[in-house]
Amino acid sequence: MTERAARKRTRSHCKRILIPSAARNYKYTHQDLHGGEKRKLVTAMGVCGPTRLRWGPVVRVLVLQAAWALGGGQVRYSVPEEAKGGTVVGRLAQDLGLEAGEAEARRLRLVAQGRRASVEVSGASGALVVSSRLDREELCGKSAPCALRLEVLLERPLRVFHVEVEVTDINDNAPLFPTATKNLSIAELITMPGSRFPLEGASDADIGANAQLSYTLSPSEHFALDVKSSDENMKSLFLVLTKGLDRESLAEHRLVLTAIDGGRPALTGTVELLVSVLDANDNAPQFNQSVYKVRLPENATEGTLVTQVGATDLDEGINHEFSFSIVSLVPAAKRDIFSIDAQTGEIRLRGPLDFEEVRLYELQIAARDMGVPPLSGHCSVMLEVLDVNDNAPEVWVTSLSVPVPEDASVGTVVALLSVSDRDSGANGRVRCAVWPPAPFGLVATFAGSYSLVLREALDRERVSEYEVEVRAEDGGAPPLRASRGLRVPVSDVNDNAPAFAQAVYTVLARENNAAGAELARLWARDPDEAGNGRVSYSVAEGGAGAGAGAGSGWRPASSYVSVDAESGRLWALRPLDYEELQVLQFEVRAVDAGEPPLCGNATVQLFVVDENDNAPALLPPAGGGPGPWAAGEASASASAPGSLWAWAAWGAPAGQVVAKIRAVDADSGYNAWLRYELWEPRGKGPFRVGLYSGEVSTARALEEADGPRQRLLIVVRDHGEPSRSATATLSVSLVEGAEAALSAAAAAAGASSSGAGVRPAAGAEGGAAAAAAATNVWLVVAICAVSSLFLLAVVLYGASRWAPRAAVLAGPGPATLVCASEVGSWSYSQRQSRSLCVADGAGKSDLMVFSPNCPPPPGPAAENASAEKGPSLSPYSSGTSSFPRNH
Repeated sequence: MTERAARKRTRSHCKRILIPSAARNYKYTHQDLHGGEKRKLVTAMGVCGPTRLRWGPVVRVLVLQAAWALGGGQVRYSVPEEAKGGTVVGRLAQDLGLEAGEAEARRLRLVAQGRRASVEVSGASGALVVSSRLDREELCGKSAPCALRLEVLLERPLRVFHVEVEVTDINDNAPLFPTATKNLSIAELITMPGSRFPLEGASDADIGANAQLSYTLSPSEHFALDVKSSDENMKSLFLVLTKGLDRESLAEHRLVLTAIDGGRPALTGTVELLVSVLDANDNAPQFNQSVYKVRLPENATEGTLVTQVGATDLDEGINHEFSFSIVSLVPAAKRDIFSIDAQTGEIRLRGPLDFEEVRLYELQIAARDMGVPPLSGHCSVMLEVLDVNDNAPEVWVTSLSVPVPEDASVGTVVALLSVSDRDSGANGRVRCAVWPPAPFGLVATFAGSYSLVLREALDRERVSEYEVEVRAEDGGAPPLRASRGLRVPVSDVNDNAPAFAQAVYTVLARENNAAGAELARLWARDPDEAGNGRVSYSVAEGGAGAGAGAGSGWRPASSYVSVDAESGRLWALRPLDYEELQVLQFEVRAVDAGEPPLCGNATVQLFVVDENDNAPALLPPAGGGPGPWAAGEASASASAPGSLWAWAAWGAPAGQVVAKIRAVDADSGYNAWLRYELWEPRGKGPFRVGLYSGEVSTARALEEADGPRQRLLIVVRDHGEPSRSATATLSVSLVEGAEAALSAAAAAAGASSSGAGVRPAAGAEGGAAAAAAATNVWLVVAICAVSSLFLLAVVLYGASRWAPRAAVLAGPGPATLVCASEVGSWSYSQRQSRSLCVADGAGKSDLMVFSPNCPPPPGPAAENASAEKGPSLSPYSSGTSSFPRNH
């Protein structure tokens, strides 16, 4: 035998099965029976003879792998019906590529779609086994193939696989006739050979080859069986008379009709045909059509006319009269849903049609005459049921993974759903959508299977829970809809930092407050929940430079204030001193308890409000005068050492300035605004003191009757509540004019050009020539100094006019008071400020402007008015009064 012939013979004995490329390198050896030569056949898979038995398990595994690779992730198994519980359908875990023990660790489980599953997954081995009785006829009826669609779920991570288990049919149902005995009546002689009598066929609950029936009739010389196939699943049986009957020879014929299915081994069913030979009537009714074909929609109502059959009988008389009846119906279980009018032949519905149950009905109609014996004619009515959209889609949630963290990435699978529709064609095609369309969407994973996935980023602070509705709509007209609601909560992550209500907090605190006093309460909002939204507070940074009274250096804010970590209350750690600290600026930090923690900051500006806790202090005379000032509440007599003294000439006119009292207050604002009062002597004394200037001047012309010396007690008070004061004692010596001039010259020589603490009286009329000469020298010096100052003032005025600044309004009008902020202390415009130099004391640029009135004309009258009513304060008045403010 040639090699080509051997190959041809081998191919005739082998079965070819396509396998994946990974298995195409397998080689199988086949022994040529005739040539005795071993040949290696390299095929996709060729197995025959003993080799097939040896490689059977390998072939099954490779076929499963090929099905898995070609099916795009779908595993298919088959199991025969009536398999015992525990029968292994397939090694599911191994076919899914899982390692040993991984199936149980990842909770491999099945989810059936719409029907009870009769298989389960063995937890230890991961094998798919039969759990309960499998009856293909009960599961699928006559539908083929019968497949259980399952979803296999794996957790950590969540994955879904689709498994189809096909339940294969076994020949477990024998053919079954409607009745055990069938009676037939055939008239003798007039029934000609070749006459046909319809018989009801048997039904078999199996499918495929197991339901393919063949019929045999017991041997008879008068009868034969004629089988016609109107459809691949339906056969029409007729009993054919092959030889004329003779009732006198044999009045009754008993025949056995046997139905044999195509199973192995084959099962049979029988019916006994009892043929009675009658005499007389020799013409049977004849129908107009042998087959009536009708189409009705499945929603046809009860009483709908299916069709009307008609027949004729050539006989006369009673043999001509006939009636209609339904002889048989396939399927037999639906016999009651049709009725026929015996006289008119109208066939009507008596029950509902269901396309999903039965799609084709075959009715055998008989027309039986009234002859003796009666004769019958037969026809078939083929009713095709048309599908209508009478089944709404069904939606199942097979898996739901909630809650979803708000930082979940786009594409995260939230739920798995299954959708089905019992209708067919366009009526069974289902479209799915999710509402609202954001932030979730649907992704089709397999026919009828969807995944609900995340389409947009989530924000729990905006929406903490979603009510999602999955809507299904079929393609019918009109379409039917179904929906399934899902509740998807969102879990929190720490994605929001604490935020203060204000970026800057302004806090007012009076000085000398008690340690531990609450200054303010801060609050930061964190929209996260639980620990992610729990906020703690702390002082982050900030501080202030220490004042002169407390030593130099910088102190942190934590040495002055503290914040409660839970409530955000701001406490004072110690009493505050305005003279040491006016403004304290620092930051407060709010930190949440999330992982990692997030924080927010706010700036706190703490303003210390001044209290009147400092009494006025008298300044020493400028240039180291002849004696110290008396400070505090104590006073000294004119003769005591260290008392303030001055000279005044007899006959000096009223308004002559004798001396100037200088004092300063460490407080600020009203608490540092000083006024001067003359306590002694009271009444009409020869001297008076300026209320705000502190200048001691003559109230009238001095006389010898006033005595050689006057002792004045002057009280300096501030405007605080309550006010504080200091007293000064001034001794004024009354001398002759020449002596007063010499004393003034001596005092001027000892004083600096910045001004004297005591202003002696001017020279009196008729002074001595020597004193006048000395005075002239000093007058020249004074004129030069004044001229220089005037020139400097003109230059400064011109520079200020050309400098870029805001306009300053001046003129008569009401008093104006400017408050810088809610701190409560006075503030003054730098454009209206004037520096007040008092001897060697530090200059202060803060002035309080009360009235922009124009200065009064010079003269004694103006001086008297100023002394009585107080100075009229104006930024353009030479007699501007001010009170110092400590910085």
